[in-house]
Amino acid sequence: MSQWSQVQQLEIKFLEQVDQFYDDNFPMEIRHLLAQWIESQDWEAAANNEAMAMILLQNLIIQVDEQLDRVSQEKNLLLIHNLKRVRKLLQGKYHGNPMHIAVIISNCLREERRILAAASMPVQGPLEKSLQSSVVSERQRNVEHKVSAIKNSAQMTDQDVKYLEDLQEEFDFRYKTIQSLEQNDKNSALIKQEMLALQAMLNTLDYKRKEVLSKIGRVIHEIDVLMSNMLTEELLDWKRRQQIACIGGPLHGGLDQLQNCFTLLAESLFQVRRQLEKLDELLTRLTYDGDPIPVQRPQLLEKVNFLLYNLFRNSFVVERQPCMPTHPQRPMVLKTLIQFTVKLRLLIKLPELNYQIRVKATIDKNVSTVSNRRFVLCGTHVKAMNMDESANGSLSVEFRHLQPKEMKTSAGSKGNEGPHMVTEELHSISFETQVCLYGLTINLETSSLPVVMISNVSQLPNAWASIIWYNLSTNDPQNLSFFNNPPAATLSQLLEVLSWQFSSYVGRGLNSEQLNMLAEKLTGQQVSYNDYQLSWAKFCKEHLPGKCFTFWVWLEAILDLIKKHILPLWIDGYIMGFVSKEKERILLKDKTPGTFLLRFSESNLGGITFTWVDQLENGDVTFHSVEPYNKGRLSALPFADILRDYKVIMADNVPENPLKYLYPDIPKDKAFGKHYSCQPSEVSKPSDGGGKGYVPSVFIPVSKILNDSTEPHSPSDLLPMSPSVYAVLREHLSPTAIETALSSPYSTD
Repeated sequence: MSQWSQVQQLEIKFLEQVDQFYDDNFPMEIRHLLAQWIESQDWEAAANNEAMAMILLQNLIIQVDEQLDRVSQEKNLLLIHNLKRVRKLLQGKYHGNPMHIAVIISNCLREERRILAAASMPVQGPLEKSLQSSVVSERQRNVEHKVSAIKNSAQMTDQDVKYLEDLQEEFDFRYKTIQSLEQNDKNSALIKQEMLALQAMLNTLDYKRKEVLSKIGRVIHEIDVLMSNMLTEELLDWKRRQQIACIGGPLHGGLDQLQNCFTLLAESLFQVRRQLEKLDELLTRLTYDGDPIPVQRPQLLEKVNFLLYNLFRNSFVVERQPCMPTHPQRPMVLKTLIQFTVKLRLLIKLPELNYQIRVKATIDKNVSTVSNRRFVLCGTHVKAMNMDESANGSLSVEFRHLQPKEMKTSAGSKGNEGPHMVTEELHSISFETQVCLYGLTINLETSSLPVVMISNVSQLPNAWASIIWYNLSTNDPQNLSFFNNPPAATLSQLLEVLSWQFSSYVGRGLNSEQLNMLAEKLTGQQVSYNDYQLSWAKFCKEHLPGKCFTFWVWLEAILDLIKKHILPLWIDGYIMGFVSKEKERILLKDKTPGTFLLRFSESNLGGITFTWVDQLENGDVTFHSVEPYNKGRLSALPFADILRDYKVIMADNVPENPLKYLYPDIPKDKAFGKHYSCQPSEVSKPSDGGGKGYVPSVFIPVSKILNDSTEPHSPSDLLPMSPSVYAVLREHLSPTAIETALSSPYSTD
């Protein structure tokens, strides 16, 4: 079943999450129509290879054209219209930057896998539950409702100001008409009556001026309250969701909604500002004793300007945190002299600002770091914000060619000296700009979340551990001295984040049993998740008992092993992985002989092994485990083929494959058959003369178990044998002959 088919079967609450990350950048129609083709391409590799990305983009357009031809024959007008729009988007938006579409599709597929993994979990984790709180959703709706109400109030006040202006013009005309009359005419009864009418009109003007100022004051107050409370909370929540998303959590959304709120509030404030300017204009034409405009207008204008300053300053955000294109799932870890990308957005989207705001990027500006190392940014570090590069038309800027370069230190001072390891040193990338609009000049500045600077890719795992711990433990965006005294983390939240590492990086998260095993490995005991606090040292600095590596190094090696060698088997859910030796024996002891399970080695970095249950002649149960397979062996022979071809030689018996059923009772070939390479029996038999060139060979994993041992004597030895020869042996030779062949000098024990 395709990944997209699995997505379509999810519950509505998970489908709503899927809906959030499909937009005009990558329309859902294309994901649906081209599901199998899209899933068969390596978008992650293309995201780091421009030539490959261009080929995939061209092939994607070809696939869209084929679908367009099909629906044209079916005369599906709506789909024809949408596909033409998508084709135009792909050609226009991504032709100059094909890696961008590769990144988008790769992220969408990764997020689908994360949601599928979350849906398979029996209980939602505490972090994800807090991010999807009903209280938060209710506040979002309230903010949108209040912003809309404020906008309507500001527009209604416009009408009041217009009425006030018309009333004053009529008063001016009638007053000037009386003033132009001769003195004798002014004493007439008719004129006196007109003067009384003018006095009444002036009273109405005074009342309307006070009313308009009162309404303007209420609008300003409502904006002030909204900005100080709910909107600030919404922005902080978005930034927290971004932190969590950066370490593998749910994809954060809501920025477009925030942009809509910020933009409407800015438009309302500028509208109020124009209303105050109009009142000032009316004031120059008419004033009187007790006039409220000269008293109240300056205070209101000062408050409006203050709110505009704050609104603009809060609207300048880092939309996408710094990330190397070569490691899209490890943001905020940057390597010297390697390009990284970062995207900023101004949430106040006004056409007047398009290409008018130039943003400058710097590193470690006006901050004190715990590092002796100093860096500069090379590449294009000044760019203009615009509405053309983003599919949704947001006012943004993306830096794509920045490179951190370490400055040479003075003689006698090494760059990595200091109280911390390089991977615990936090740095900050700052961005500054200036907005000049309608007579206002506003300086804006924002910063990325703390980044870790490495000089060698071998430092990346520990650097990523620092990023995880920081963003899990604090929502402070600029605590660069965090690792002076890193706080402990709640075990339940840490385990949830560890599951995210698997769902985001290798497509399948961890279930409760797997998390229980990791909890015991971290704590050395069975504990309650909710209240146990785990130290940073225990997670990443102290060696595991009896081992020469830390917990995180062990886990990272497993992630790397899955990603590079056993990914399809892991995604299918056939690798139990995290289970102790004691637990595996409890699981297997009552199972049919030949039942086996797959687990990761606890003593070898990046190793996977399998254990099967057997029954002796006296009825006793015995267990056999092979020496763990590491990436070196798995590079030579796919793991599925190892499970298919694995043979055991008992003391006086013929070789046989002891692996029959994957735990609990799945026939081995049913579980792994689709992942086998060509079967040996399917290879053509060799010709008498050997044909042209050499006969192809294949590695056959063989173990020999002695009578006095319950463990393979030489586990997982690889016996080279041509597939065609092996097929002939199985078809034509007796078991005794095969045993003799395997006992020849060419076999290894």
